[in-house]
Amino acid sequence: MNTGVNPSHYGLENHGIRNAGVVAWNLGPAALIEEVLRRREGKLSNKGAVVVHTGQRTGRSPRDKFIVRAEPSSQHIAWGEVNAPMEPESFERLYRHMAGYLQGADLYVQDCFAGADPDHRLPVRIITEYAWHSLFARSVFVGPDLATCGTHVPDFTVINTPKFHANQYEDGTNTEAFVVVNFERGLVIIGGTSYAGEIKKAVFSVMNYLLPQRGILSMHCSANIGERGDVALLFGLSGTGKTSLSADPQRRLIGDDEHGWGDNGVFNFEGGCYAKAIRLSPEAEPQIYNALRFGAVLENVILHEEPRRCDYDDDSITENTRAAYPLEYIDNAVIPSVGGHPQNVVFLTCDAFGVLPPISRLNREQAMYHFLSGYTAKVAGPERGVTEPSATFSACFGAPFLPLPPRTYARLLGEKLAKHGSRCWLINTGWSGGPYGVGARIKIGYTRAMVSAALSGALDDVADRTDPVFGLTVPTVCPDVPSKLLDPRSTWSDAKAYDEKAQALARRFRENFEQFSDVDETIRAVGPKV
Repeated sequence: MNTGVNPSHYGLENHGIRNAGVVAWNLGPAALIEEVLRRREGKLSNKGAVVVHTGQRTGRSPRDKFIVRAEPSSQHIAWGEVNAPMEPESFERLYRHMAGYLQGADLYVQDCFAGADPDHRLPVRIITEYAWHSLFARSVFVGPDLATCGTHVPDFTVINTPKFHANQYEDGTNTEAFVVVNFERGLVIIGGTSYAGEIKKAVFSVMNYLLPQRGILSMHCSANIGERGDVALLFGLSGTGKTSLSADPQRRLIGDDEHGWGDNGVFNFEGGCYAKAIRLSPEAEPQIYNALRFGAVLENVILHEEPRRCDYDDDSITENTRAAYPLEYIDNAVIPSVGGHPQNVVFLTCDAFGVLPPISRLNREQAMYHFLSGYTAKVAGPERGVTEPSATFSACFGAPFLPLPPRTYARLLGEKLAKHGSRCWLINTGWSGGPYGVGARIKIGYTRAMVSAALSGALDDVADRTDPVFGLTVPTVCPDVPSKLLDPRSTWSDAKAYDEKAQALARRFRENFEQFSDVDETIRAVGPKV
């Protein structure tokens, strides 16, 4: 039985789903929240946000992601640890098992889009067994257009069944959880995990496959626009400040995570945001904090029973607490979320070694080097008794979501930088005065000041110095930032210890870059000096 708004004539039988129970099509936030509460999937905070727990899996499961090895897509995929293959026979068997599981099940469907630019948007369908996952999809994707839902035909469909577990011995998976992308079938199937980020990143992976083959650079970055119409991109891995720094009261937000750069300029893939919520505060991130109201979804945030207040400082479930909300909940968001060609491109890194300058200029070759490197550092959790940070290199600042070889994205970036004359910056949001455990993390207020100065042109005429190890061009002064902070070596009490740590990180850069054997020597030459 169908219910909801304008069920599409392209029914679920086209996805192999027959004899389902009640199928709710394109419900809005209020109706979905009623369903969440009726089914006891979550609770409401005192601000009206839905608060849910995802169970055992509180983040993405990279080892459980597969791409079906079929023609012609297999000729283009960068097969390896990130893009693990699944044979078509295994996929079909798993898909049949899932379809059987869904017989008689109540389902929620959202017919929406990936891509705010009408010239490049992808019609998608999200089918879920949880109402809160449908609310999540409604929040983070574009649309749906209720007037045309009846004629919506998806190019890609995501079927999400958290309670259906794979049999790893029969289905060709590593565990009971799976995320499988089938480019030939226009289909993604997800099971064994309730973490909603798998839905979002599956669609992102699809866009990262389709768009570069059309000459459009797909990017794991946030984007905003200033009063003068100047667009800025901020690349960065999780924990580097990509979402927080893009939510700038002085600039309008285009999007916080996924974008394309085509002939028309920049466009958001999404209609919402998916921010980390740990230690969120109204003082540090007022725009995000105020967005967590009726219609938003909070994952694994601790909710005190009375007065139903969220405790954003509590990481007892996970450090990776998350908040999903429509882009329009940000007061100065750009709707539709498109902009011109970027004047500034910023790479964010959280250097827990404490040796990278907090802000540096990059020429085109350096930009391509650091884009391919995708460096940040992660600190092991205290439960493992480890305090030494580990260097993490994720090509193009998004390796887990890139089906094509990294050089494909880097080549497109280089071409667009050259064509549009965009300025590039490397900003370290990590440690100063020593590594993690010795120094202190750079205050977000200072980082905001550096980003603002870079985007406004306030650093255009200031004196520079060249970092002797990393070869970076570093401004010697920056408004509202202590000058000493700009020279990381001077913030350490032990200069020799700094030199040793800087050399150690430089070696890691060089070792990581050995994988890019086909990269032009002019790019390789701008890497750190060992």
